[in-house]
Amino acid sequence: MTRSLVAGVDSSTQSCKVVVCDADTGAVVRTGRSPHPDGTQVHPEAWWSAWEHATSGGLLDGVEALAVGGQQHGMVTLDPHGEIVRPALLWNDTRSAESADDLVREFGGPGAWAQEIGVVPVAAITVTKLRWLARQEPESLARTRTCVLPHDWLTGKILQAQGGFEGWTTDRGDASGTGYWSAHTQRYRDDVLELATGRALEVPRVLAPRESAGRTTSGMVVAAGTGDNMGAALGLGLAPGDVVVSLGTSGTVFARHGQAVSDASGALASFADAEGGYLPLLCTLNASRVLNAGAALLGVDFAGLDALALAADPGAGGLILLPYLDGERTPNLPLATGSLVGLTRTNATPENLARAVVEGMLLNLVAGVDALRAAGVEIHRILVIGGAAISPAVQQIAPLLFGVPVAIPAAGEYVGIGAARQAAWALSGTAKPPAWSTSIDAQFAPGPADQAADIVQRYRQAVHALHGR
Repeated sequence: MTRSLVAGVDSSTQSCKVVVCDADTGAVVRTGRSPHPDGTQVHPEAWWSAWEHATSGGLLDGVEALAVGGQQHGMVTLDPHGEIVRPALLWNDTRSAESADDLVREFGGPGAWAQEIGVVPVAAITVTKLRWLARQEPESLARTRTCVLPHDWLTGKILQAQGGFEGWTTDRGDASGTGYWSAHTQRYRDDVLELATGRALEVPRVLAPRESAGRTTSGMVVAAGTGDNMGAALGLGLAPGDVVVSLGTSGTVFARHGQAVSDASGALASFADAEGGYLPLLCTLNASRVLNAGAALLGVDFAGLDALALAADPGAGGLILLPYLDGERTPNLPLATGSLVGLTRTNATPENLARAVVEGMLLNLVAGVDALRAAGVEIHRILVIGGAAISPAVQQIAPLLFGVPVAIPAAGEYVGIGAARQAAWALSGTAKPPAWSTSIDAQFAPGPADQAADIVQRYRQAVHALHGR
């Protein structure tokens, strides 16, 4: 019997990854990959070149539907002819930090943003980049008719190249990260766009989770697509009580929830998910690259960093790393740098430094788990994914710091798998997405609660002492 094939695209900060899956089971049949340029500003045509390379050699032969999961928040500006006005500003571009502060104040403060939009703007959020554009490149804004997100642009480009393009679209998950689409009302806020830019802009049509953006001339369904975090949640098949800690370029903490949340501190963004519910989420700029920097500083490879970290006692002898190596999004410290706190002659060892590197990266995400708990989200276990999830040090230290069981799902491209699952959903027309299973490679029990509490408390005191947060 011939099986149906679907494809999911993960157009991330670093690369374009494509997985082709069995539509019924989710089993990965074949994959493709191509890198993206480094930086915080990228011309979208680089994403298209990576897509073409990743799907070359007949990768999509027999595929009946696909969907794109993409990096959130990026600003792609298009003129009246659909041409790109300027290179896209990505989520990790912090030049709009001052604009974010101004918008928060002008709209009535953090509480107003949290209550009405669900997101308190920081430099990562799209609306702040539009305000930056209005201030710094008014001629570019004058040429701009439409602003779309990275996944919106690639979805539209696929349909333009293969026929079936009927206009720019997005989905509720990715739209909820713009700052001008409200997770609370499920609508765009034209007043916020005008506050940011001083003018009206066209916006993409928001598709329902199982709706399609179009169909190519060959008959392939192109589903709505979504943001990368929403795609990962769909790919993992999150159950109530599951919280994801993703350790990639950025660090994220998120869980599915039945209602929008309101967090005036700005730590939690009230995003929508890709299934009709919500995905409260905390995001940091610094995750796996903290381990890269630690290994380089110590002159070891990743295995060496793991061995050193696991040879040290919990708490690293009082040595604390505040891991703001590229500025930080949460807490909102875009101009901060990393800080090593509590260094003494006694704890100045490679082992303690390695331990502080791993603990520092994770402790910045412990705050996310605490914020979810405070918002009423059930937390029974942590699923750790992303490049740093394979680290033995991360696997053993995380259960101690998070204080709940930690599970390590089998290695997989979960954003792409989630996008493929969405494509299968759009293809089937069923009320719910297909039931694909997720394999767990390892599980770890939490460590002593009092030991974890002491480490977490000292970290918080260090953050407050240096940054008043």
